[in-house]
Amino acid sequence: MAQPFTASIPHRLGKAEATRRLQAGLSGARERFSRHISILEETWTGEHLDFRIAALGQTASGKLQVADDAVHLSVELPFMLDLVARKAKDLIQKQGRLMLEKK
Repeated sequence: MAQPFTASIPHRLGKAEATRRLQAGLSGARERFSRHISILEETWTGEHLDFRIAALGQTASGKLQVADDAVHLSVELPFMLDLVARKAKDLIQKQGRLMLEKK
């Protein structure tokens, strides 16, 4: 089994505000990228998100944990999706930073 795809995005918002922004931002991202990725499951428990996605005819599952100073993403991906995600890691982190920028 391959290593999970991981990314961490620092923030200075606190857990509650970072969670609120991610929930709102992920809703927008879902619409923006709906041609490429389908969200099959999305379950928030406090500052923790469990999810399942489908892309390129494959499924993957992951989790997102909001900490006081960072958001940690971990996704178990099949081989093809892993290749795509690793190439898109900078874009994923950039989108996350945009959601968490202090405004």
